Amino acid sequence: MSLHSPFGPNALLRRLSLLIVIVALMAGCHPDAGAALPNQSAAGKDEVDPVDQAALAQALNALQPQRPGVTDLYVVGFAGDASDDVFRNETLYLRQLFEQRFAARGRVVTLVNNPDNLGERPYAPLATYDNLYDTLAAIGKRMDRKEDALLLFVTTHGTEDHTLYVQVDQDEEDFISPQDLRQALDDAGIGNRIIVLSACYSGGFIPALRSPDTLILTAARADRPSFGCGNTSNATYFGQAWLIDAMNRSDDPLAAFDMARTAITAREKQEGELPSLPQQSLGKRIAPVLARWRAGLQAGAAVAYPYPPLETAPDAGQDQDPEADPDSRSLDDPTKAKVPAAPASPRKPPPVPAPATP
Repeated sequence: MSLHSPFGPNALLRRLSLLIVIVALMAGCHPDAGAALPNQSAAGKDEVDPVDQAALAQALNALQPQRPGVTDLYVVGFAGDASDDVFRNETLYLRQLFEQRFAARGRVVTLVNNPDNLGERPYAPLATYDNLYDTLAAIGKRMDRKEDALLLFVTTHGTEDHTLYVQVDQDEEDFISPQDLRQALDDAGIGNRIIVLSACYSGGFIPALRSPDTLILTAARADRPSFGCGNTSNATYFGQAWLIDAMNRSDDPLAAFDMARTAITAREKQEGELPSLPQQSLGKRIAPVLARWRAGLQAGAAVAYPYPPLETAPDAGQDQDPEADPDSRSLDDPTKAKVPAAPASPRKPPPVPAPATP
């Protein structure tokens, strides 16, 4: 049974909370939140998407096993909201960065919600709670609980009542609570955890996720929004500062966080924004694991971010043409998946046709 099925026991509560959440998003970092209210039609939503399930199975089957005596880092990226390209941008860049700079090829899974990832030829599984749950479970079976570590990077909108917003398209949305996330990690049996949450109010996840084996980095304090969401940017403030800038200067996620926090504080002050106050929580047992991983790592060169600022983005006619390169939208080899070209202008998810009758 789908854990977050639209017909599960929590469905009514989730839908009733939607209007409150949209108001919260409008007040936070989502400038386009009110532009297109979601269609709550449930027609066909209880059906499993065979294309997405095939994409997920292929991505999970490609995961490499852990290596005895080596601290392997498994990486999961989750781009939660299809209506903002920044989340897709950062998640696909996460794959590039950790494969090329941090030797994680074969141990990275990206889950992406974006209009260009819908259809018959997706380049990644969709970012749903069910897919995240299954991904963590698969990684938990491959990794050594004591020796290896997981880095989970979630980039999406956060709500004031501390949930992460998930939108596959205008007909399918969900909310992930701190307890949901903790349950998925615990059920997977994953011991050593690095959890990075790039979302408004994401500091509210720390109490539920904190443990001696966990490093938590969040873009904002529990009562503060973060910035850079929406289709006016190519990256969020936190994604730019931590993922794109600092992790290309350091191989230490915590040291990179310190650099990012300094940069974000200066940027927000310069722009007159309310400080987001990024937060961290370091468990006493995770630090030695990170030290072992870094000791066995020879970090590669810095990896350029492929998405230019929107004011200098290429014209639509210069975007990558999937038909001109059949492999560009293929999951035949997930480790070689190509990053879609940066959009030239803001987009919203297209209407999704009703599923065909079997």
